[in-house]
Amino acid sequence: MAVAVTAEIARKAAHLAWSDFPDDLVERTKQCLLDWFAVTVCGAQDELTDILVREAIEDGAIGSASLVGRSEKTLPSAAALINGAASHALDYDDVNFAMGGHPTVTVVPALLALGEQIKAPGRLFIESFIAGYETSGRVGRLVAPSHYLKGFHVTGTVGSFSATAAAGRMLGLTDEQLAVAFGIAATQAAGLKSNFGTMCKPLHAGTASEHGLRAARLAAKGFTARGDSLECDQGFASSQSDDLEIDAALAEPPSGWHLRNNLFKHHAACYLTHAPIECAREIRLKSNFPPERVRKITLRIDSGADKVCNIADPTSGLEAKFSLRQTVAMALTGVDTANVDSYTAAVTQEPRMKALRDKMEIEFKPGWAKSLSEMAIQLDDGTTIEATHDSGIPWADVARQRTALETKFDSLVTPVLGAAGARRLRDAIERIDTLADVGELARAATK
Repeated sequence: MAVAVTAEIARKAAHLAWSDFPDDLVERTKQCLLDWFAVTVCGAQDELTDILVREAIEDGAIGSASLVGRSEKTLPSAAALINGAASHALDYDDVNFAMGGHPTVTVVPALLALGEQIKAPGRLFIESFIAGYETSGRVGRLVAPSHYLKGFHVTGTVGSFSATAAAGRMLGLTDEQLAVAFGIAATQAAGLKSNFGTMCKPLHAGTASEHGLRAARLAAKGFTARGDSLECDQGFASSQSDDLEIDAALAEPPSGWHLRNNLFKHHAACYLTHAPIECAREIRLKSNFPPERVRKITLRIDSGADKVCNIADPTSGLEAKFSLRQTVAMALTGVDTANVDSYTAAVTQEPRMKALRDKMEIEFKPGWAKSLSEMAIQLDDGTTIEATHDSGIPWADVARQRTALETKFDSLVTPVLGAAGARRLRDAIERIDTLADVGELARAATK
């Protein structure tokens, strides 16, 4: 092997320091945290989180680690699992196409649990977050595209490495220790796309975070594993992918940092439904026709969406989030797709929704950008209205993006923590780079 890719990715993560960061990276980190705490506080009220908390308590995992949006406390490993699953419960968390999944939900839960335990300062938290985030992009590009196409959920698999890099950076692991920690993570990395639309998809984010935390801590104690787990024979890439794109993995990301290409969700559904939703919203708003006038809907989208979010006849709120037909129907009828309460079993059974789903034809296009959609809607008088949208372009206006995220934060956090609690949490996020102990941030997020 000409390049020891595991060692090189570990080296890059282990040596990231505050002095390396342009000013905008700290602001972007705070925005990721603003978004993560918003979706996690709300997701912590979900049934799947209740089940995981009950399981941890029954298993004797009661400890001092804070659970976001809740009053219980568990051991750090259980907190990483529960907070990670809660943060992905709504499928409303951020995305990065270099990773091919959801980066922040794998990184922050491990760091929050570990940081609270060791009383890590806020600057170390930020350094560790960026180390984990950048690792997610590098490992994601290493095994793309076949890893995802084979049926692996990148958030659960690649996310194990991003969580490991983050926790390892916080613990101060050497290059060699972090490479070994990647080996420990590699043997735990798992997650199947076949479970999309069930509670297991959010669980993948939690297990990735828990596995990463465990891998870093075991490596720090001298636990052994191969230090070339990404590229070796029968390693992560060769067993779970047909690709080993070393040049892509080690190349400088677009705009210099993977974090600059983070994409936030403004609809509470699978990200591949976002461009179709935007097309439908544009057509509805500019034409203002009643849904009953629709004769035919044609959607053109990348063929990869067929195995991700093409549940034709959803019957639950979770399945609705992974249905192109359902989310387009919701957008065309004026349902607020940003509202987590819009996704219910009842909405999938509404006659207008079913009628629109039946009128929709999807043309899957091989090789298209994952984030691109085209839509044509034919009305009963023969008129055809078209729209195109690409949801893969990061917002150029970071200040405007913050305003949108603050609105999202308030809508999700205030109903759970109250206005005063939401302000307290938002203030702690804003001050993270000055905190002497990130435990203050963890505790500000609890009930």
